[in-house]
Amino acid sequence: MIDWSQVSELHDEIGAEDFDEVVALFLKEVEGALADLPDEATEPAALEAALHFLKGSALNLGFDSLARACQEGEYAARAGTPEAVDLGAIVRLYEDSRAAFLRELPERLAA
Repeated sequence: MIDWSQVSELHDEIGAEDFDEVVALFLKEVEGALADLPDEATEPAALEAALHFLKGSALNLGFDSLARACQEGEYAARAGTPEAVDLGAIVRLYEDSRAAFLRELPERLAA
């Protein structure tokens, strides 16, 4: 679900203080983008763009499962089948990933 090596690498690259800011910004932006997804589902191009953004954000912070789900949805939207995208599953995957990330982060960074 979480690529902890990516998380560790990002943390080491930018430092603890900036990492905390990046995490806060990521969570805020992703939650905003997810809240807008249902309105964009009727427009395949808008849905594709939103899922592309989410995929990139997820990869940056190591949310691998979310990134894969967004990529699959992005491809479906590009193919003209936005109805094949399970937006509820993407939202639930984000929520599960977020919970695992926040629960395990302190221990992972302490190691």
